[in-house]
Amino acid sequence: MEAGEDSMERIQYDIGDVVKMKKQHPCGSDLWEITRTGIDFGLKCKGCGRFVMIPRPKFEKAVKLIVEKNTEPFKPDPLGY
Repeated sequence: MEAGEDSMERIQYDIGDVVKMKKQHPCGSDLWEITRTGIDFGLKCKGCGRFVMIPRPKFEKAVKLIVEKNTEPFKPDPLGY
């Protein structure tokens, strides 16, 4: 599934999806796990574990493709963490 296409419909990103970005992280990995969605995206580097927040427009331009789609429904933490 190509993520950078210009189309009328928006690609659905879910928590737990693994995406490949156009540019590499300084650790050398270009794979990121989505930990938060909304106005901003929370991403965890699959190489070094670094956590970053990226605004949605910047994220959508930087994503190359979805490598692994999360099939399990999201279950929020009962403590809110």
